[in-house]
Amino acid sequence: MASNYTFTSIRNGLTGRQILELANLHLEIARKTKDKKIISIICEDIESALSHVKKATKDAPQDADNQMLRMEIVTAYSDLEQSQKQCGLNDKVKVSRLKADKLRATFDNPEAESLSTPGEFKNIKRHIPPFEPPEADKRLKDTWQLACCLAILEGNHSTEKLDSAARVWLQKTKKDSVEHVRLKTLARDVIRAYKRDELKDSMVTAEVVCLGPYLEKEDFQSLLQELHSGINHSGLLNVPRLGGLTQLIRNADREHLNLDDLVQILQHLSERLKITHQQAQNNIYQLTLTVSSVLDAMADTNVKDMDPKKLHAPLTSYLDGLKSSSDPYLVYQAAYAHQALLFVDSEPPWKKSMRVTASVIQGALKLANAVNRIDIGEFIECVKNVHQGGKVIVDTLKTAKSVIVTGKGFVDSLKAAFSSERKRKWYSALRGADVLIQEGLLADFWKLTSDQDLRQNPPFQWGVCQRLGDIAANTSWDAQIRQTAVALLGEIYQKDEEWKKYPEVKQWILDILMRLSSPPPGFNMHVAGNLLKELQPDGNTRESPHSGKDKPIRYIFKPTVPKLASSSLLDRVQNRPDVEFALRQLRDLRLKEKGDAVYIQPQAKDSLHAPDHSWFPLKDKVTDFLKSDQKVFLLLGDSGAGKSVFNLQLEYELWNSYEKTTSRIPLHINLPAIDKPEHDMIAKQLRKAEFTETQIKELKLHRKFSLICDGYDESQQTQNLYTSNRLNKLGEWNVKMVISCRSEYVGVDYQGRFQPGEPGQFQEAVLTPFSKDQIKAYINQYVTTPRSLWEAEDYQQALRVIPSLMDLVKNPFLLTLSLEVLPRMMDPGQNFSTAHITKVALYDQFVVQWMERGKKRIGERTLSPQANAAFESLSQEGFTQNGLDFLKKLSAAIYKNQNGHPIVKYARYKDEGSWKAHFFGREDEKQLLLEACPLIRKGNQHRFIHRSLLEYGLSLTVFDPQDWKENTASDLGSSRLKNVDPILSLDIHDVEKEEPAPIEQEPDSSSPLFWRNFVDDSSLLQFLEERIQQEPIFKRQLLAYIEYSKKDEKWRTAAVNAITIL
Repeated sequence: MASNYTFTSIRNGLTGRQILELANLHLEIARKTKDKKIISIICEDIESALSHVKKATKDAPQDADNQMLRMEIVTAYSDLEQSQKQCGLNDKVKVSRLKADKLRATFDNPEAESLSTPGEFKNIKRHIPPFEPPEADKRLKDTWQLACCLAILEGNHSTEKLDSAARVWLQKTKKDSVEHVRLKTLARDVIRAYKRDELKDSMVTAEVVCLGPYLEKEDFQSLLQELHSGINHSGLLNVPRLGGLTQLIRNADREHLNLDDLVQILQHLSERLKITHQQAQNNIYQLTLTVSSVLDAMADTNVKDMDPKKLHAPLTSYLDGLKSSSDPYLVYQAAYAHQALLFVDSEPPWKKSMRVTASVIQGALKLANAVNRIDIGEFIECVKNVHQGGKVIVDTLKTAKSVIVTGKGFVDSLKAAFSSERKRKWYSALRGADVLIQEGLLADFWKLTSDQDLRQNPPFQWGVCQRLGDIAANTSWDAQIRQTAVALLGEIYQKDEEWKKYPEVKQWILDILMRLSSPPPGFNMHVAGNLLKELQPDGNTRESPHSGKDKPIRYIFKPTVPKLASSSLLDRVQNRPDVEFALRQLRDLRLKEKGDAVYIQPQAKDSLHAPDHSWFPLKDKVTDFLKSDQKVFLLLGDSGAGKSVFNLQLEYELWNSYEKTTSRIPLHINLPAIDKPEHDMIAKQLRKAEFTETQIKELKLHRKFSLICDGYDESQQTQNLYTSNRLNKLGEWNVKMVISCRSEYVGVDYQGRFQPGEPGQFQEAVLTPFSKDQIKAYINQYVTTPRSLWEAEDYQQALRVIPSLMDLVKNPFLLTLSLEVLPRMMDPGQNFSTAHITKVALYDQFVVQWMERGKKRIGERTLSPQANAAFESLSQEGFTQNGLDFLKKLSAAIYKNQNGHPIVKYARYKDEGSWKAHFFGREDEKQLLLEACPLIRKGNQHRFIHRSLLEYGLSLTVFDPQDWKENTASDLGSSRLKNVDPILSLDIHDVEKEEPAPIEQEPDSSSPLFWRNFVDDSSLLQFLEERIQQEPIFKRQLLAYIEYSKKDEKWRTAAVNAITIL
């Protein structure tokens, strides 16, 4: 049952924020679950997820969004602490609290203040969001970049609001009329592409609408007509187009709006309302919202010729019919639309003046003028005048309702907005508030709300809350402003003496906070969630009798200019091939292949000659490199030091933080798997990932990469891959390269093989052995996996007591082998101090164990009759021994035919009759042995799971203790695992061993000693050196080679190797 809640296995491929949102969802499940076992499992998974997100944000920029993400992680840890308390995980509670406190200490936490003291809005200058100005005649990255260019060129932002790069770009582009025309043409072409688009979904609609405020009038009209016709001629209500039309009109330059168009749109919307009357209330709400935007625009443009019979009266009647709805959302929006309709003159002024007090008209007109001119002082004064005019009306028109209906309830107050065609003060004030917010005059907006009569007006309260919600949801405001908006919602909710108590408004505030705090399609603002808990500690978010639990939160925040999810229209216009889908596929594949291996952050030092104790966290160094202007980072380390594991982890983290518009594309290249990587290696790797030539060209010319090249030594390179691939040259790949290589491979003057050529563009690091703390941390992670057979303390005791074992496991790969095989080499509680374990002993046990597991796995499968017969034959002869012989021969063949290049590419027909077919052919026996061996297959490529196993296999070809045993068992598995075996590398000092009898045998001319020079193969030499210490017969064999070389020169290479080993 608990597995239904587990998300560790599926979080690969999610961003940090998505994982946090998923963690919060599972925290909610934990809070509602009573089964402590399930809660415990959920908590463990959540803790792992939060640690993952915490690491991902450690090196993230200190901007507002990441600061808010860090605060949300703190809150999630606090919530986790409560769930852990719930099921009695007291040891975990302390850990969660410490993690939250540690992360909280890294930043000033405005969240704590925001709940107790709301703070104040300030008037600020709205800056255009940062963007990268394009080069002349170069392709634009996305539609948002085009919108920013048009905004600057059209003077929508004063130059003082622009950053230096934008100002420089503006000056250059103003002098370049051709570039200016090109950008306008691109915008026009995007509109044409939208018209041709068959689906016109929400993404492409959002893309084209974001250009709306910056279009020339002709282009604007073209887009307006397209959105309008799509709604008018569509059988079903097209909600994306309706939303696009709302945003386009709301953000439009009023001079671009033709009065006839607005009247026509309004007429069609009115007809739609009649058709939609019996449909879902959500559609009615959306239509009413659009009607409000159109009426606002008509009021701003002083429409005076709207036909009262054909449009004004029917629309008024319809809106009046909505006032009886039980849905306060709909009633408010209808009341707002009704008020907007009143500000659209439907009759000549002289008739209007007969029925409405002149002072109110003058006040409203002055108010509208002040709004249009952004004269804040006059605007505030006009609000007061309208209020005074309202009092006159109360005194003079007995049949009229009060303009300020402070004594009525919320619903009655809204209904009053429909009566007697009276222009209400709250509508004018809200329209002015919109302009103040748009200009960044937030302090003036809040000053407007300080008017006591306005504050106690329910529709005004509703509108203010809606605008505060808009500000909180709009990520273009900085984090402090958004948090202040949330806190002010709390103030309205709590201060009844100032704002009066209206249950519907309070419910409205709770609904806004729920939407702000909920996962997508919400906004996941934890500051809103915390306020919600403070206002409703019992978890009840129902204030109003009009809001049942079964009613959805239908509130939609005012459209803003978000990060566009797609720029597909601009891509089509610029003939840009779609690479994003292919990149997503590559990303998903790489994240899936990463798996959940145990990983400890490695440490490194500056150079090969630096002392090991002068270490630093490697991740920090590489992160700094990726942020710098340097081009190449060389990572050195011994065999098994963790180079490949680090490279895979780096790729994993870069993919998780990848964003299309801002990030370099991480590309991991296993160099031995690429044919001639010294030329065009990036394109070759992308072709392997099934990118087309068109996509490769697109990526080469227009995208940037973080290139992670693994296994320089295994590919047996001597060339400088950076220079031979012409990286970062004009028209070539734009990359930052991380490249890894074994320390023993590079020699003395190695830096020239990696330096980019320009001074100061290169740095390096050398992996250091694991420290005791790292080993302990690794063991603690390892024992949580299914592979572990001991408890952590058993492993720790073995490492402490067995002589020399601690030195061996400072190497990460040997540490992994040790944890795998130690439980099978001895029993917990055995006197570990009597055991002596070497590197070759670990490999002996590991390979046998791997073979036995392979045999067991094959035996449990249903095999074809032919394969089953082959398996029975191999088992009767000794399956494990056959597997070891296969491994030895394959290792020798790879060295002899490929000079030790670790990857074998096998094509069935191409390689028929070659040495490769002897190992990788389709015969059943070969396929079974391949499956049982420690090999990896990827497509037509085969390799050992680690290069050191290839070297180990060759060392067995030189000398295998089993070949020299007088009584070889039929299956090596049983004999190799006995501690009393004198041939084994695991020596028990208390057991008396017999000296093996000399075995006379001529030197073997087929031995690798005869045909390969071992002088530079340090890892291989270490295996053979340890064999000498344990097997005297091997030493005599080596001495024989030396003696024979004195008689015959053909044994000279073997003799040199023998002397080197000895």
